Amino acid sequence: MNITFLAFLIISILVPILSFFIFGVLAPISKGPEKLSTYGTGIEPIGDAWLQLRICYYMFALFFVIFDVETVFLYPWAMSFDILGVSIFIEAFIFVLILIICLVYAWRQGAMEWS
Repeated sequence: MNITFLAFLIISILVPILSFFIFGVLAPISKGPEKLSTYGTGIEPIGDAWLQLRICYYMFALFFVIFDVETVFLYPWAMSFDILGVSIFIEAFIFVLILIICLVYAWRQGAMEWS
C-alpha cells in the first residue's frame, strides 16, 4: 500500500477518537435541573410530544427543493448562453420540459391538494 494513503487513513481514524477523548476530559460535568429538563426554555411541555404531520407538508417541501435545484442549474446556462450556443439552450429546454411534465403529472395525481 501507498504510505500516503496509510498516513491519511491513520490520521482520519485518530482525529475523531482524540477529539471525543479531549471533549470528554475538558467538558463540564455539572448536571443541574436545567440540564435535565426537556427543553432549554424551562417551560414544561403540555400534551403529547408525538405529533403526526400530514404528507402534504413533505410533498410541498420536495417540490420546493426540486424547483430550487432547477433554478441553480439554469443560472449557469443562462450566464454562458452566448459562449456555449444553441445546443446548451436545447439541453436546458429539454431539462425544463421534463420538470414541467413531472409537475403536471404530480398535479393531476393530486399531490398538490391540501384536503
